Amino acid sequence: MLNKVFLRIVTNYGRNFSTVPAAVKKATSTDRSAQLKQMLLSPKLEFIMEAHSALSAKIVEETGFKAIWASGLSMSASLGLRDSNEASWTQVLDILEFMSDATTIPILVDADTGFGNFNNARRLVRKLEQLGIAGACIEDKLFPKTNSLLDNREQPLADIDEFALKIRAMKDTQQDPNFCVIARVEAFISGWGLDEAIRRAEAYLSAGADAILMHSKQKDPKEIEQFMKAWNNQGPVVIVPTNYYQTPTDTFQKWGISTVIWANHNLRSSIKAMQATSKRIYNEQTLVNIEPNIVSVKEVFRLQNDQELVNAEKKYLPTKSKK
Repeated sequence: MLNKVFLRIVTNYGRNFSTVPAAVKKATSTDRSAQLKQMLLSPKLEFIMEAHSALSAKIVEETGFKAIWASGLSMSASLGLRDSNEASWTQVLDILEFMSDATTIPILVDADTGFGNFNNARRLVRKLEQLGIAGACIEDKLFPKTNSLLDNREQPLADIDEFALKIRAMKDTQQDPNFCVIARVEAFISGWGLDEAIRRAEAYLSAGADAILMHSKQKDPKEIEQFMKAWNNQGPVVIVPTNYYQTPTDTFQKWGISTVIWANHNLRSSIKAMQATSKRIYNEQTLVNIEPNIVSVKEVFRLQNDQELVNAEKKYLPTKSKK
């Protein structure tokens, strides 16, 4: 009996299953990846919301979103690091494990350039599938990458053939047939223009990419509109309208966009809230005006699923005898 218990402890070492609700355990990797693929292929416009921790991921799911964007910018910022591959891929995996354990909906991870060459990328796929992650989005820039929204930075692109083969390696490696690999095209970010954007998108789609993420940092969506007209519905297209946020959402539907990613807004809103709260407490040296504007401690306990532990203790701890 003790050997069996020891074997179970060793097998599960490093993973905290004790606090995971039963509903979460039922959402297998295949279930989640199939849901993400359905979203990409859906005739209606779909939306994916950013998260950067287990807590923010749980809030995204509770809000009603159908999928989560594990943002590289947000995860690195949460670690106090720059979005320049300063966070190692194992540190990213650690965050993703907690996010996956806390939720049941698909998680699409911002996997930067795949954290290296084709060999690093295919190992990444194996680890992501083990964690129940539904898909990975990789961008065609060089490692270490530079965030696309930074001003006055060089954004060198990867060789098109090498990147296409990296995609093929990832698709050949996946065990789950529904695991999604999304190719993020940075041609507009690098100033290479529409023709290069089309050329790269077609090459990546031919290599097996499940969708194309076409990125632009312009404040108007003209580059995206031009691409969609030239693309002629060859495959699903995902966009990140962080800079062209004033564009009406129904415009994206008319252009034939598959999915919109709200890419960093939970991080940015939480930063503003923490800055305001810290500043007010520092200046006023009291909590009187703070409490009405923040969640209760009970809400924190609820998000931590404390009630599950209470129920488990009743079931698994011996009843204390009365003296």
